[in-house]
This record gives sequence, C-alpha cells and structure tokens, in this order.
Amino acid sequence: MAGRSDQGFGFSTLDRLHRPEDYAAVKGSHTRVSGGCFELRYRLRQPGLPGSPADRARLGLIIPKRLAKRAVLRNLLKRLAREAFRYAMPGLPPMDMVLRLAKPPLAVGAQLDRLQRQSWRKTMDALLAGVPR
Repeated sequence: MAGRSDQGFGFSTLDRLHRPEDYAAVKGSHTRVSGGCFELRYRLRQPGLPGSPADRARLGLIIPKRLAKRAVLRNLLKRLAREAFRYAMPGLPPMDMVLRLAKPPLAVGAQLDRLQRQSWRKTMDALLAGVPR
C-alpha cells in the first residue's frame, strides 16, 4: 500500500498524533529539546507488537496562527517538519512527539528564501537528533 511509513518515507495516519489526549500527554511531559524558534516535546512509550501503532514514533505539530500569520508560512513549516520526521523515523524508538513553533520565525516583511528554509530544516533535524534513542 503506497504511503505507509514502513514502505519508504511516507507519513501515514499511524505516524501522527490525532487525539487531544495524546497532545496533552506529550505537552504534560517535562522532556523537551529546544532550538531556534522551535520546541520539541516527547514522551517515550512501551513498545508493542512489531508493526503495530504502539511500535512506532508519532508526530504532532503545533504551528499557531498568532506566531505565523500567513498560511503559506504555516504550511511550509508543517511540510518541513513532516519531511524531517520521515527521515529521522527509522532510528526513533516508540515515542510521541509534538513539535511546536515557540517564537515567531521571521521578522515582518521578510521573504521565505532558500537559506531560511534550509536553516529551519537543519534546526528540526537537530531537534530530532537530540531525542534519546
């Protein structure tokens, strides 16, 4: 089936957090890594059966409109975060993670250039590399 995360670098529905209780559990944990304008909170889970949803890392995203006013910017940050997660996922233990935009990413009127995108992606990669394996 195309799009499954166990077949390449997809981002299926099993790879993301859905319920508010899941977000609350991760946000309530005190384990976090910060860098740049992002904060990554995580909560380790007990592994389940191989291939089950409990045996994989899951990601939730919080990109508030008050910090990133333009939808183009919010969608770009989400795409970059999902891409970074897909590449880091094979080395991650079973855990729930929430990546949150903690500070405004740009000054007013600044353009979304290639260097800025690369900087955000490197920051996200570094945050994902900072979680325990």
